[in-house]
Amino acid sequence: MAGTLSDFLSLTKPRVVILLQITAICSIIVHDMTRGGLEFGSIRTMGIVLVGGFLTAGGANSINMWYDRDIDPIMKRTSGRAIPSGKVNSGQALIFGIVISFLGVFWFVALANSVAAFWSAFSILFYVLVYSMWLKRRTPQNIVIGGIAGSTPPIIGWAASEEGLSISMDSVESMTYSVLELGSPLPWFMFALIFLWTPPHFWALALYRSKEYAEVGVPMMPNEKGANRTILEMKFYCLMLVLLSITSPFCFETISEDGWSFHLLGWNAVGLSIWYASTVWRIDVSEEPDETGRIASAANSFFVSMLYLALMFVVLVSASFGTIGAMIGVFISLGMIGKSELSTSS
Repeated sequence: MAGTLSDFLSLTKPRVVILLQITAICSIIVHDMTRGGLEFGSIRTMGIVLVGGFLTAGGANSINMWYDRDIDPIMKRTSGRAIPSGKVNSGQALIFGIVISFLGVFWFVALANSVAAFWSAFSILFYVLVYSMWLKRRTPQNIVIGGIAGSTPPIIGWAASEEGLSISMDSVESMTYSVLELGSPLPWFMFALIFLWTPPHFWALALYRSKEYAEVGVPMMPNEKGANRTILEMKFYCLMLVLLSITSPFCFETISEDGWSFHLLGWNAVGLSIWYASTVWRIDVSEEPDETGRIASAANSFFVSMLYLALMFVVLVSASFGTIGAMIGVFISLGMIGKSELSTSS
C-alpha cells in the first residue's frame, strides 16, 4: 500500500498546524518590532519557523494518528482519516511522523538555534508521550496538561528570532536557565495565553460532542464530571485569562506605563477577555439541543473562543507598532466584537 502525497499530508493535520504557526509568526513580528523593527531577516526567520514548525507539529500529529489507530475507525469524526480509511497503513504513518519530526528539529538546529530546536523537540515528545500515550485515555484533565504542547509555537518563534541563544551544558541549572531565559516575558505571556485558552475552548465543544470519546474509552470532562462541573472549570480558566490580560502591557518592555500604548493595549486585552468570558457565562446546559445534538450557546462560545485568540494576537502585534498600532487594535477588537454579537442576536 502506498498513499499519495495528499494522504501523507493529511496525517499532519495541516489546517491545525498552520493555525499554530500563525501564533509563531505573530511572536516573530512582536519580537522584531520590540527590537528595532522588521527587516529582511524577519522574513527569513518566518520562513524557517513555518517550515520547521510544520515538520515538527505535523510529525507529532502523524505519530498521534498511528497511536490512535484503534479508536479512530470507531469515531465518526475521525473515521475518514488516512489510516482508518486504508489510504496509509499505520507503519507508514509512524515512519513518516518520526522522519519529519527529526527533520524539523534538525532544521531548527541548522538554521535557527539550539533553544528553538529544544522547544520544538519538547513539543513533539510532550504531545506524543505525555498527552497521546499517557493522559488522553486516563484523565479528563488530558486537554489541560496536553495543552502545553500546543502552547509552544510562540516560544519557538521568539527563540528563533532572538540572537545569541544557545543551550548551556555546564550544569542542569545552567541548562534550564538557558532554555527558559528568552530575553523577555512576552513569549511566556503568549504561551500562558494559549495554555489557559485551550480548556474552555475545547470543553465548549465537548459539552455536546464528547459522547463518541466516551464510547472509545477517552474520558472527557462533561462525561466524567458532568456539564455543571465542566462549566465551572471553564469559568475558572476564563477568570485566569482576564487576570493574565491585565499583565499584557507590563510584558512590553518598550511601552512606558504612562503612555497611551500601555493603556490602549491593557484595556483592549482585558475587554476582549471579559467579552470571551461572558460567552462562557451565557452557556445554558438546560438548553434544548438541535437535531444534530448541538447546544447553540456552547457552540457560540466555541466559535467566539477562536475569534478571541486571533484578536488577542492581533492586539499584541498591533501594539508592537506603537500608539497608532495599539489604537488600530482597539478599533479592530470593537468592530469584531460588535459583528459577532450582532450575528449571535440575529
